Amino acid sequence: MRQAVRELEAQHHAELGRLAGALVVVNDPPPPCPECAGPMLVRKTTVHGGITLAHGSFRARETVHHCAASCRKDGRMVSRRQDALAELLAPRSTVGYDVMTYVGCARFLHFQPREKIRADLITRYAITLSTGEISELAQRFLVYREALHHHRAERFKATLAADGGWPMHVDATGEDGRGTLLVVYAGWRGWVLGAWKIPTERSDAILPRLRVTAARFGTPCAIMRDLGRAVIEASTDFVAELQTSIPNLGCHFHFVRDIGKDLLGDAHDNLRAQFRRSAVRARLRTLARDLGRGLGTDMAQARHDVEAWLAQADGAHHVPVGRAGLGVTRALAQWVLDYPDDGTDLGFPFDVPYLDLYQRCRTAARAVEAFLMATPADAKVHAAITRLHHIVIATRAEPFALPVRFLESRRPLLTELRHALRVEVKANAVATTQPNDPNALAELREVEAALGTFEKSLHQRRPERGPAPDTRDAIDLILAHLDRHGTSLWGHAIPRPAELGGGVRLVERTNIILENFFGRLKRGERKRSGRKNLAADFEHLPAAAALARNLEHPDYVHLLCGSLEQLPRALAALDNANRSTSLPARHSTTANGADCDVASASMPREDRQIIRTQIAYGSPTGPGAA
Repeated sequence: MRQAVRELEAQHHAELGRLAGALVVVNDPPPPCPECAGPMLVRKTTVHGGITLAHGSFRARETVHHCAASCRKDGRMVSRRQDALAELLAPRSTVGYDVMTYVGCARFLHFQPREKIRADLITRYAITLSTGEISELAQRFLVYREALHHHRAERFKATLAADGGWPMHVDATGEDGRGTLLVVYAGWRGWVLGAWKIPTERSDAILPRLRVTAARFGTPCAIMRDLGRAVIEASTDFVAELQTSIPNLGCHFHFVRDIGKDLLGDAHDNLRAQFRRSAVRARLRTLARDLGRGLGTDMAQARHDVEAWLAQADGAHHVPVGRAGLGVTRALAQWVLDYPDDGTDLGFPFDVPYLDLYQRCRTAARAVEAFLMATPADAKVHAAITRLHHIVIATRAEPFALPVRFLESRRPLLTELRHALRVEVKANAVATTQPNDPNALAELREVEAALGTFEKSLHQRRPERGPAPDTRDAIDLILAHLDRHGTSLWGHAIPRPAELGGGVRLVERTNIILENFFGRLKRGERKRSGRKNLAADFEHLPAAAALARNLEHPDYVHLLCGSLEQLPRALAALDNANRSTSLPARHSTTANGADCDVASASMPREDRQIIRTQIAYGSPTGPGAA
């Protein structure tokens, strides 16, 4: 069956190749003039190329008509091209809307590189495009895509209103301080309603975007944001401008994380610096590599020896001789290096990796000292064990003790706060999208009561005086955060209008759904480019790439164009009102300067392009050169 399918595809591909360049005559009679309702006459006949997925590469002989009475509109004579071609090809372009849609979806939905898209077009449709043209089509697709999103705003607005409103999730991301992307997200639907590139995360750049989104899609029923100063200022000003009061909610995950960084950040940085100065990890890696090279081809058998030694139930504190002893020593060094396994992949401050490394070093030191109490008979094994002991014993130095005491005394407070707010899993957005869910509402009330109990216990445990300044400072820090952000932690139960069934619907307690959106976007860009650092990619990535992700939602696509198969026709309709030039060309001439921000970034891309030119300051190497 598969062989038959491949043969059929090969035959289809060969037929497309033979039909390439076929001449098609398009000469349908035109409708009356839209201005005077009079007849239309032939103005000219042109021959031009065309490329579509449905027809491949072809040549079209097209008849263009104009008004017999010479009517004019917008200073131009009323003329009409053939509707059959207008639905396929963009103005002043030979590439069809379906090709543009295919390229855009492959680039921004499936994160395929240009070479892969080009190869697929050749293989599947016998269409040959250059990689530069594929890049241009991808950018053009985003312009059409964003315009269609705004064109359908009333449909989206009505749907969001039928849901009982929409919670506005706001966040920005970037890479190494470059390419800052601001996104406004409808939480219950999972739609990106607006996306913009801003110079930096500033309130005066965020607030206008919140206003524009509310004007297009309706006033949100709540705002969910992180605890950054800029977004707090922007959301507070936005809520103050509204005629109705809505909850301005702070993310529980960011709340716990910010407190954790303030509680543990300095001590953890100090402990990390101590490990770097003592080069414990580097020396352990060197030891493991040296022992691995020494074992050479006996490595597989050494692993079996280690497993057999670990399976012993006698509990004797001795190291075997020979190959097994070297394998045990190597395994112990590797166990210390495997300290990230003690974490939960939540990141700092939920995981404290250097404290885990310290604790493993101390455990390994005690184990090695027990081994050395009975000197190993094998000199090589004794030398390896002694070398391992010299490495891990460095953690008993006094510079390690102070940050460890801070971390071990303060970490339980963070754990208590985290459990009170039930911030357990980073990827878990604790909320419900279902109205009238009694379990979710009860959980929300339990979490609020648990945080209140925790706050009361902090007041009771806080020492007023005496030799406990660190405990007092830690508790004061948490209480200060509660005073500053406590009012934004609650208000997630949104009443539903009676005509929609009444009850309540809960807003997410975290902004993780938007964080996860950014994470998927960055993973896709890394998959496409093969680069770990996305600073340059994000700087050049258009904001509308975030809007393209909405095409993954069937409910959104249904409102936008019916189905993905009908998307090219919906994009073509955007050019019907003015086919003198394409939408991207009109966009480039009208949008220039229409949505500008204060240049708050220290080195924007546009400035780098100027100062790095060969004529900058009269020198090919920049200012100050001879």
